[in-house]
Amino acid sequence: MKRIIAIGGGELRERTTLAIDEYIAKLAKERAGENRANALFIPTASHDYMPYYNTFHKVYTGVFNIKTDVALTVYKEPDMEKLRAKFEKADVIYVGGGDTVFMIEHWKQSGLLPLIEDAYARGVIIAGLSAGAICWFSDIYTDSAAVHGDDEKYAMFKGLNWINGIISPHYGARMLDFDKIVCYNYDCAYGIEDDSALVIEDGEIVGSLSSGGKALRLERKNGAIQKTEIPLL
Repeated sequence: MKRIIAIGGGELRERTTLAIDEYIAKLAKERAGENRANALFIPTASHDYMPYYNTFHKVYTGVFNIKTDVALTVYKEPDMEKLRAKFEKADVIYVGGGDTVFMIEHWKQSGLLPLIEDAYARGVIIAGLSAGAICWFSDIYTDSAAVHGDDEKYAMFKGLNWINGIISPHYGARMLDFDKIVCYNYDCAYGIEDDSALVIEDGEIVGSLSSGGKALRLERKNGAIQKTEIPLL
């Protein structure tokens, strides 16, 4: 089974997503069986910010006893053989937040994307927060435009198109603008609040997780947006 856990946002350091992280850790341990589970952290969207990985390690090793490693490719030419070995060991790949558009383009240029695609096809659990949650979808609402100095703070971009859908992370903070975009342009979309997550199996959304937030389906009907909470697993 191919699985993605898409977390809308939250603070890993403050452990606001801990209930969701526990679910991810459980899946990783089930996949590892009798062996100790391995998690590979990908911090591309934060330009390989190492304190982010250190926080991830403190949670996933310190709380859940999962061995962690990190894939660094932004500031040095990656050793693809060593990277491939890290991916082959991973039971879960966790993609951190940051600049979504930079991350996707860097994955394509650096050779990371085929490794991620291969892991996904092999049934390695894919998890991610914010940028790491939305990049898999066909159309994504992101603040990457602000990073590049454009006039608009948020904008729609094309994602990797593994999952057919329109999505916004941090939906509680971006609700009004995103609802307007959906109302004028799309029939259906998804909004994931901080501390909530979508669970996707074989390309289909099967439910949600909550550590305090909600995941919603937005539908345009008669010129207005109707919202439905994605049922919790």
